[in-house]
Amino acid sequence: MRHASVAVVGAGDYIGAAIARRFAREGYRVFCGRRNGDKLAPLIADIEAAGGVCIGRSLDARNEDDITAFMREANDAAPLEAAIFNVGANVNFPVLETTERVFRKVWELACYAGFLTGREAARQMLPHGRGSIFFTGATASMRGGNGYAAFASAKFGLRAVAQSMARELGPQNIHVAHLVIDAGVDTAWVRDRIKARGAEHRLEPDRLVNPDTIGDAYWALHQQPRDGWTHELDLRPYGENW
Repeated sequence: MRHASVAVVGAGDYIGAAIARRFAREGYRVFCGRRNGDKLAPLIADIEAAGGVCIGRSLDARNEDDITAFMREANDAAPLEAAIFNVGANVNFPVLETTERVFRKVWELACYAGFLTGREAARQMLPHGRGSIFFTGATASMRGGNGYAAFASAKFGLRAVAQSMARELGPQNIHVAHLVIDAGVDTAWVRDRIKARGAEHRLEPDRLVNPDTIGDAYWALHQQPRDGWTHELDLRPYGENW
């Protein structure tokens, strides 16, 4: 077991879980947080069955105290070497139907929570003089689409947080990266939506991205030598229009 930990904020059933499994395979102690921590039980069981260590916690990524305690716990168990912010908050509403509550909540989830995660991860990593902080972005990080005023503005903001942190923390040996996941993720829910739209051609092999492929990308970034760090990585299937 490697004497290091990784913290995944937004450890959902697909991308977050794949990242957790990938780091666990490399011997990291994995700390996973999500709103309903009881839903982490299958992931914890999978990682432990493979000989890894996974600690699951319920947390609200918008709550400063929750994030502070989560990062401190991970670092106390073993030096925190990587932190991943993977909260989604993808919603689609026409602008006239986007309430103040929706707009604010999406910003809190997809941008403000990312700031808290990055800040508290850096607070734990800087005394060690190393670490990786990665933020999951989306197509909406790069352009605002029809009905995505709330989501795109939050993801644009998260991208700016990542850029600012990278410029500040890079010289202190903290690798900060922003990943644009410009793809449909291969899940049952996505497949059902595609079928409902009559777009079965999008279900051809490798037209959707496998969560494990995304997990591999995060691991590869974490392994980069510091003379060639990537800050922003676009990840999409071969047939994705962009």
